[in-house]
Amino acid sequence: MGHVALHPETLLARAGGARQGTGEVVPPIHPATTFARRADGTPSAGRVYGRADNPTFDEPEALLAQLECGEAATLWSSGIAAGLAPFQCLAPGDHVVIPRAMYWALRAAVVEFGRTWGVDVDVVDMTRTDELAAALRPGRTRIVWVETPANPSWEVTDVAAAAALAHAAGARLVVDSTVATPVLCRPLSLGADLVVHSATKYLNGHSDVVAGALVTARHDEHWDRLVAWRARGGAILGSFEAWLLLRGMRTLAVRMRRSCESARLVAEFLAGHPAVAEVRYPGLPTDPGHRLADAQMDDFGAMLSVRVRGGEAAADAVAGRLTVWLRATSLGGTESLVEHRAPVEGPTSEVPRDLLRLSVGLEHPDDLIADLDQALRGATP
Repeated sequence: MGHVALHPETLLARAGGARQGTGEVVPPIHPATTFARRADGTPSAGRVYGRADNPTFDEPEALLAQLECGEAATLWSSGIAAGLAPFQCLAPGDHVVIPRAMYWALRAAVVEFGRTWGVDVDVVDMTRTDELAAALRPGRTRIVWVETPANPSWEVTDVAAAAALAHAAGARLVVDSTVATPVLCRPLSLGADLVVHSATKYLNGHSDVVAGALVTARHDEHWDRLVAWRARGGAILGSFEAWLLLRGMRTLAVRMRRSCESARLVAEFLAGHPAVAEVRYPGLPTDPGHRLADAQMDDFGAMLSVRVRGGEAAADAVAGRLTVWLRATSLGGTESLVEHRAPVEGPTSEVPRDLLRLSVGLEHPDDLIADLDQALRGATP
């Protein structure tokens, strides 16, 4: 009999379970930092040292590769560590293109890295293929970076179009798919070469692990360099954190489905509220990225942003009045979070000062909406 192709929900729910030999339905944790060698000095089981890998990594990495339709995956100590790794494999004189709308801390890190390592960095509106095409330098551009939907405006980029342009210039397309997750979008199937996740967010889903992940479309020489960089640089995940990550991933599909449903209801409520100037959510038919998101995603995600009438002070007051929504940084956990984004990013932030970023969790949507309503009523002119 042949193998039955399993849906992502089934792969996730069974991750690491029904182990051969022991029958365990959950995987063990391997805390070892070093591994025995034979009398001749060769590794007795193929492993040498914990900085290179750990048996606890094997199952979450294999699961991520399978979910993303890739050939291999690696776990990293954080999303930033995973995101910087492709840039750290570049040489002085190389050129990269990154989007205007992306996670601000990574953008700042890439720009600083470029100055220090002699890598040219261009920042473009990645939703406009003409801007991307104009920025490319065939033979020198090595990386085109896409984040979609992009934090915190939730702009949507055409992954297939970006991949075609990048490949024509001899570059790799790297997609930060943290917000979409492999449940909603699989960029490698659209032509991307690498996918990056801040696994701290939806993959783990419980706000108790800091982790990152890279997945590759091909196990080639470039991938071997990335794997070697992790071992040499030491940006590895702890064995307990890797185990927690796999445990969190088991519920990824059901969490995403519930959060996406609630996010749509929240966005529809906010779009009609008199205290709201604008809602950015790809699931709204009026959103600029709606049509593209509908074409390349299975759902629209659980992140949205709202601009409050009355400016920065009004936005800050609304965030302060919320009681069900927690005022905190990050996203993708079971709890719904609100963040007044611009002050968090600092005085150089390009985010509108009246913007609140919302991460929709697993609470009942009626409670989330009622809390927003009471907070916004105080801001209504």
